[in-house]
Amino acid sequence: MLGVVKAMSMDVVGIVAPHPPIMVPEVGGAESGATASSSDALGAARLVLERFAPDTVVLMSPHAPGYRDAFGVTTAATLSGDLAAFRAPQVALRLSGDPELAAAILTGAAAADITVVPREDDRFGLDRELDHGVVVPMSFLDPEARYPLVVLSLSYLPYEAHRRLGSVVRDAAASLGRRVAFVASGDCSHRLTPGAPAGYSPDAHLFDELIVELLSACDFDALEHIDPHSIEEAGECGLRSFITLGGFLDGSGAASRVLAYEDPWGVGYLTAVFGPEAALQAALGADGGPVRPSLTPDSGSKGGSKGSDESEIVRLARETIECFVRDGSFPDVPGLADPALPARAGAFVSIHEGGALRGCIGTIRATQPTLADEVVHNAIEAATRDPRFSPVSPTELGALEIKVDVLHAAEPCEMADLDPSTYGVIVSSGSRRGLLLPDLEGVDTVDQQLDIARRKAGIAPGEPVSLERFKVDRHA
Repeated sequence: MLGVVKAMSMDVVGIVAPHPPIMVPEVGGAESGATASSSDALGAARLVLERFAPDTVVLMSPHAPGYRDAFGVTTAATLSGDLAAFRAPQVALRLSGDPELAAAILTGAAAADITVVPREDDRFGLDRELDHGVVVPMSFLDPEARYPLVVLSLSYLPYEAHRRLGSVVRDAAASLGRRVAFVASGDCSHRLTPGAPAGYSPDAHLFDELIVELLSACDFDALEHIDPHSIEEAGECGLRSFITLGGFLDGSGAASRVLAYEDPWGVGYLTAVFGPEAALQAALGADGGPVRPSLTPDSGSKGGSKGSDESEIVRLARETIECFVRDGSFPDVPGLADPALPARAGAFVSIHEGGALRGCIGTIRATQPTLADEVVHNAIEAATRDPRFSPVSPTELGALEIKVDVLHAAEPCEMADLDPSTYGVIVSSGSRRGLLLPDLEGVDTVDQQLDIARRKAGIAPGEPVSLERFKVDRHA
């Protein structure tokens, strides 16, 4: 998805980054696979950051210590934090700060009548350790701690104050001749499914859909005017960070790419990048294609054993889509009777209309208690939350063609074991991971398959990787 912010006047880069600790393999273990799309998208955002080569990164975290009526800013020469609170103290960051930029932000904010306090000033009693809203995204974006960092805390001042603070950051960077990237750390709705951490609201998905739409179009102004009831129903934590990013980008002419959106565990995780068109194309490809390893490609077919026409698992996907699209309800989720189906597995639900792709989202590994639950979850995602398409409408239901692909367990392999017509591939390097399904049109060789998977993960040619292969069974 592509948008542009007004006219180009200076080079800046912005990133919207989710921050669930469970996304980090050392915290989530096997469960971190449920956020593979976000992890892979952050790998692509890392490439954008590397190509931009910022002098400093400024990050706003909803979980950084602060005040309701004041923003906070780190002024220290060294910053550190870890994920010990999530039983992973080994995931730790120690980075240089940028006291000069922080001082310029304080000066600019005072001139703009925005209250910002230095976090290291003992008079304010603020914790100096970096929180997970910083450590999680930066462990993906800058694992080598190459870039000096300034951290902002949000406030409960009006949205307009957040937007103006973003402009203050941009102007402070310009006054010092700094190339600055701004990371807006934050998650979307926390109330998307029954059992979600903040409770369930049937309208929560509307907020996330609007956020994806507005950020795709770089319409940051509209973020300040979202219906307060929609915000309350969402239980979000990222909106103020996103608005501040908009102030930072204002007047830059930055283009946008939404790289991933997913909502395991009932929380919406969005990853997007903003910057000069040439920089985005260089990092993400000339077509500007978003990195969505959990979304099926726009063309090509997936291989595997084909199930019977309108099989049991496809009927479940169809019933789910029809119930949710018509009235927002969830069907009863029975057990699947077919003994050939696994109890749990990753699955992709793809929707076509008139032979054209209409939506497809899936999971690499099981994220739900049963395969039936996996299909229900991904059917709703494919029909209503694939960011490439508008949600399916009730008038379309009768014309939909639905397929379900069930993924076999992945197994470690060597390059010689791969066959793109038979096996999909997962390419991993640390926390970066890229997936490509088997039997895709135009992917005829192992080299092509690996090259695309590497690009999705943000893994440069020549970097050491580990390989896994897997098969899929298709049911129609």
